[in-house]
Amino acid sequence: MDNKMFGIILIVLCLGMGFVVFEFTDALTQITEDSCDCTDMADSGDYCPHSGKTPWQTYFGIFITSAIGALGLYLIFFEKSQGAILNRLENNKKTISDKEKFDILFMGLDPYEKKVMNAVMLRDGITQQTLRYRTDMHKSKLSIVLDGLEKKGIITRVEKGKTKQVFLKIAF
Repeated sequence: MDNKMFGIILIVLCLGMGFVVFEFTDALTQITEDSCDCTDMADSGDYCPHSGKTPWQTYFGIFITSAIGALGLYLIFFEKSQGAILNRLENNKKTISDKEKFDILFMGLDPYEKKVMNAVMLRDGITQQTLRYRTDMHKSKLSIVLDGLEKKGIITRVEKGKTKQVFLKIAF
């Protein structure tokens, strides 16, 4: 059940409870006036001074009814704004900038992998030979680092003649 429908149900419940509370108070006042045999009634002109007092249960009933009604109104009118805020927060979660994605990825890499990733980011499709010169790594060390990045699913290597080209699998 959505919040708007629940709010409408609470408002209807509030109206019903309000009717019951006021009918109870009127009936109690009538019973008090009918059963009063005060000597003060003659002096005040058929009015019992005790009937003017409202019992605490009536105030409690009015308070509970008002609280339920306020909750119902809140659910009806403010549900839309909360939904808009939640949608905006969800969109902000989804739209992490490329720089933030790259920074998050970099946190889990060692210094050699970071060096290789920077070079591949600058030129996607770089050959391993060119990458070796740009990173100033030995051929075997570069091969080990590239194997690790490939196993992590960050890059892919494609045969190009006697060497391989290195491409990013993740778009930044």
